[in-house]
Amino acid sequence: MPSPIAAVMIHVADVELALRWYQRALPEAERVSIGSPAFECLSLHGVLLEIVPQDEKVGAGAFGSVVYWRVDDFDAALLRLQSLGGTLYRGPLRIEDSQCMCQVQDPWGNCIGLRGPSAERGPAA
Repeated sequence: MPSPIAAVMIHVADVELALRWYQRALPEAERVSIGSPAFECLSLHGVLLEIVPQDEKVGAGAFGSVVYWRVDDFDAALLRLQSLGGTLYRGPLRIEDSQCMCQVQDPWGNCIGLRGPSAERGPAA
């Protein structure tokens, strides 16, 4: 069954730089062109990551909703984002079933949520 989420729109100052950053941050994401004229975005498990210019109505940064991505290895995913210049914003927080969650800010200040199993951090209290 396809995800009920069609797209996540991420506002940034430099679209091309952000497309490259997110493709490294989410290695399973594929760059795709959609529409006419062509619009470049990323596709990850059927969800489009639409990287668009920030403007006077919607700026970049941690202002509201955060999408949490399910990862197979929380610790590795967090380290990968940090190695690419992401900054830990909230957490990590241990939750149920040896899972952890956190928020990481991309270089434009937008938050990316991570949620998955963590061997390093142990089971939830």
